[in-house]
Amino acid sequence: MRILGTLIVIWLIIGGVAAWQRGYFGSAPGNCAEASTIALTIAAGPLNYMGANPRISCELPTPSR
Repeated sequence: MRILGTLIVIWLIIGGVAAWQRGYFGSAPGNCAEASTIALTIAAGPLNYMGANPRISCELPTPSR
C-alpha cells in the first residue's frame, strides 16, 4: 500500500511540473475550462510527456432574468 501511495504522489508531482512548464500557474483560472484543463494536466502526470495535451471546454449556464 505504501508503494502505491508513493507512486501516486510521484505521478501527481510530474503532472504538476508539466502544468507549470505550460504556464498554467501564472494567474488564477478565469473559467471552468481553464481550471479543468489544469486539473486534468496534473492528473495525466507522465502522459503529458508522451504527447497527451488534455484540454476541456465547458460553458456554465447563465442565470435567467
